[in-house]
Amino acid sequence: MEQKDVKVYSHSRLSSFEQCRLKYKFQYIDKIIPEIEKTVEAHLGSIVHKTLEWLYSEVKEKRIPSMDEMIVYYSKSWIEEYSPELIENNGRDEKHYFNKGVQYLLDYYNRYRPFDDNTLEVEKEIFIDLDEKGEFKIRGFIDRLAYNLKTGEYEIHDYKTSNTMPKQEKIESDRQLALYSIAVKEMFGKDKGVRLIWHYLFFNKRIESKRTEEQLDRLKKETLELIRAIERTTEFPPNKSHLCNWCAYKPICPAWKNEDLIPKKPRWEKQEKLF
Repeated sequence: MEQKDVKVYSHSRLSSFEQCRLKYKFQYIDKIIPEIEKTVEAHLGSIVHKTLEWLYSEVKEKRIPSMDEMIVYYSKSWIEEYSPELIENNGRDEKHYFNKGVQYLLDYYNRYRPFDDNTLEVEKEIFIDLDEKGEFKIRGFIDRLAYNLKTGEYEIHDYKTSNTMPKQEKIESDRQLALYSIAVKEMFGKDKGVRLIWHYLFFNKRIESKRTEEQLDRLKKETLELIRAIERTTEFPPNKSHLCNWCAYKPICPAWKNEDLIPKKPRWEKQEKLF
């Protein structure tokens, strides 16, 4: 019997479809690589995540880096991956964003040192089967997975550099970490407790949540239904919103048709591989 192709989705891919179907088409169907692939905010978030991954990788090796070592690592990573094209004409320069990252890291370091919460993995790749045949899967990366020796719970830690703090109701309906908790239970046992923890670095605050087995079962079904709806979709209209300001496809979006926005010499090309 011929095996069907496995369809692998991610939380970001699902969110892209929910936010704007045209963006989804550009990114995941047409596989267009935008001229500028990420914003300076995305660069900031990426380097902060990379630095915290390095920090906890060192901790796992029984070595606690100094605060200065952490900032040196952050600075080198920033320089290696930074491009002047990331800065838009918003009155803020590179130094502004760089310093934001420094402050996030210093606040985090001062709050959580000596980082003794029994970290198991950093950037842990996970896969979740959404159906019995394994035709639809979710792929993701857990920023940090820890096991709390006091509570006996596994903890999924996620870092956020956004300057907006969600209300608790939104946290309780968050899909990404809830899906990741399904993977953790599949790895360590369905009877294990899993706590979801978001670190909002701009505010130096953490938000926590948990899910019941009933909620997780319902989430799997809802996620599978969404994917099947995506698979059936043939129309991909744009959805104009404030999120467009951070969209790399804005220059070619018909909802923002403006000669000043369209590059005179576009360099769009097909992308070979993209989840």
